[in-house]
Amino acid sequence: MSDASTGSLYVVATPIGNLEDLSPRAARVLGEVALVAAEDTRHTSRLLRHLGIAPAVVSLHEHNEAGRVEQIDARLAAGEDVALVSDAGTPLISDPGFVLVRELRARGRRVTPVPGACALVAALSAAGLATDRFLFNGFLPAKGGARRARLEALVEREESLVFYESPHRIEATLADLSTVFGERRLVLARELTKTFETFLDGSADELIARLEADPDQARGEFVVMVEGAAPREVGETATLEADALLASLLAEGVGVKQAAGAAARLLGGAKKTWYARAQQLKDGD
Repeated sequence: MSDASTGSLYVVATPIGNLEDLSPRAARVLGEVALVAAEDTRHTSRLLRHLGIAPAVVSLHEHNEAGRVEQIDARLAAGEDVALVSDAGTPLISDPGFVLVRELRARGRRVTPVPGACALVAALSAAGLATDRFLFNGFLPAKGGARRARLEALVEREESLVFYESPHRIEATLADLSTVFGERRLVLARELTKTFETFLDGSADELIARLEADPDQARGEFVVMVEGAAPREVGETATLEADALLASLLAEGVGVKQAAGAAARLLGGAKKTWYARAQQLKDGD
């Protein structure tokens, strides 16, 4: 339980490009806190100058985050409020802050989100891909072998897949997406909320051709989105592994409905198909 006499850490989302996307609440909080912990103090100082405010600013990035915990905790213990910001968007989403937030929450400090811009949400909202379920994977590995291995582990996922990528790796990543996902539909979002915001969609090979024809399309930061795999259908003849799982669950007294749900979660496919097979096994067919 947090102590009402201590300060709060505000996790403040900042614009990913267009400064008009900063919420009035975020501007107010940044103007009221005693300290702003920023991924890049130079970048954040420009935003603060734009707002006409001048709180104290310290750096907090992947190389010094653990060492900042005590300093920030001391400010909170003294009753001061602190804001955490990243260079753009929502802190902790592929940005520093996890170590700080985890430790402060463990100590009972108040951590309050001030929501706003987030590149992955903005990209998904305009991509035309399914958003009822999606899997965010942050940045893919920089080396090709590790990158392809990560993609191969995701190729059968039915959710829309979302990645961040940098301009100097985008073409190599698209080449690996072509190898692993083939003709699966992709959407590239770049320079979100900025003057040259662009959405490109097509197969990986088609997008590579677009970037080669217009090198300007390879500039800026990217959100890469991949259509989820088509739902897997379970054939009329279930595998021995699947039958063994269902039979084991039924033998332990698990109901047909619950066994079907477990099989769908673990093996994929439609729950109603597993229900029918589980009922067959229960009836001795």
